[in-house]
Amino acid sequence: MKLIRTEDAVGQVLCHDITQIIPGVTKDAVFRKGHIVREEDIPVLLSVGKEHLYVWENDETKLHENDAAQILRQICQGENMEATEPKEGKIELIAGCDGLFLVDLERLRAINSLGEMMIATRPSGFVVKKGDKLCGTRVIPLVIEKEKMERAKQAAGEKPLLRLLPLKQKRYGVVTTGSEVAAGRITDQFTPVIQAKLAEFGCQMAAHVVLGDDNAAITAAIQEMLQEGCEMVFCTGGMSVDPDDKTPLAIRNTGARVVSYGAPVLPGAMFLVSYMEDGRPVCGLPGCVMYAKRTIFDLALPRLLADEPITGEWLAGLGNGGLCLNCPECHFPNCGFGKGV
Repeated sequence: MKLIRTEDAVGQVLCHDITQIIPGVTKDAVFRKGHIVREEDIPVLLSVGKEHLYVWENDETKLHENDAAQILRQICQGENMEATEPKEGKIELIAGCDGLFLVDLERLRAINSLGEMMIATRPSGFVVKKGDKLCGTRVIPLVIEKEKMERAKQAAGEKPLLRLLPLKQKRYGVVTTGSEVAAGRITDQFTPVIQAKLAEFGCQMAAHVVLGDDNAAITAAIQEMLQEGCEMVFCTGGMSVDPDDKTPLAIRNTGARVVSYGAPVLPGAMFLVSYMEDGRPVCGLPGCVMYAKRTIFDLALPRLLADEPITGEWLAGLGNGGLCLNCPECHFPNCGFGKGV
């Protein structure tokens, strides 16, 4: 690549797009990379402020911005994603299906720390729709050292930086607990909330039972639902530290591996998540899920539906951004709740 006066560029090959910006009218290339400059192009180039041009001069140690952008695209692109054509060193990835979008944050930071290149993504851990923009990549200079792009590939490793996991329409069971509900003293208002949230993802409730605070009965109900083919079981009520609250004990007695009883999220601190030996989740939902607009359940549910294991590390990371501000008008997920990891 070499720099020359525009008036001297006739017959030379442009090595980048020349963009014209007219506010409110257009922002597009008047000439594309690879265009051979003609005499009649000179006034147009000068009219868009290009008194000097970069024209192509072969250098085996460097890559053009669009070629380097393809490397960033390869680093990022996972299954169920579509890529735009490179333009001015930029490539975007678009969701090819509805699903849970996940980013390897450690590797993302490593690549962005190299300099002269960037990858900007949507927040990790949230549901996207088909056609949504997932990320944009760009190489900053017009040309970049091949060696630097090799370092980017080494930092990225062999697996794609981004994942888009389709959500499954699962059959689930609900175990409603509490002597006050079982005795009919109050109406079960919890189960309809769960049904409404799961219905947004096309899931159906396959089993439901209302029980008192007998931990053995709760354990038996969970096991029966799993035997009948439920892919997830949610227990409501009995999640606090009161002496009559037996749900955490009942879940443990099923033989499930408890990942965590408690999460650094408000609302939702008393959330319990566990997995049976075959990987099916059994969760204890705190009372806030019934009355708060958004809670830990809204952050965890997409992972349960995508079969992305909930780990203690992920839960711990929710503390930064885990405080819902209970805005009068809820804008979730277009807010800071759950985005601090």
